[in-house]
Amino acid sequence: MLRRTSLRRTRRASTLPVPADHAWAVVACGLAGSRWYVDAGPLVVRGLIDRLAGGAGRRWSVPDRPLLVRGDTVGFWRVWEVEDDPGSGTHRLVLVADLRSPGRVTLTTTVTAEDATACRVEQDVRLDPDGIVGAAYLLADLPARETVTELVHRRVVRDVLQGR
Repeated sequence: MLRRTSLRRTRRASTLPVPADHAWAVVACGLAGSRWYVDAGPLVVRGLIDRLAGGAGRRWSVPDRPLLVRGDTVGFWRVWEVEDDPGSGTHRLVLVADLRSPGRVTLTTTVTAEDATACRVEQDVRLDPDGIVGAAYLLADLPARETVTELVHRRVVRDVLQGR
């Protein structure tokens, strides 16, 4: 697993022995049921923290269709962008958190074909702080962001390998 961290961004990437289209079907799945972008442990905890801070927490259900589309709302995320071009071998899902935080939190998941039987799944969590409070939060949040990114990426990898 590749790990990269900077002050504003935390990234994880893994090469998996499955075709990119298979991984994408799991990453961007919009069918009802347990989904990594809603049910991964750290995201459940973050939703609870948001509720304690006066936010709405995890309020949106999965839309129950094969793939997410731009504009969907799932968990505490808004689907900001979906790039699904099977011919290119690259797929991208961009989620923006709708939580109480001093800035914008974006989670981008990219699936890229390595060859016909393998792909690379990369996740990038970015925090764009808002104001002085956001700048301070940027520093204080780094260890938590590292942990959340690691655990969410592990969940995505597990789900892709299990085909759910």
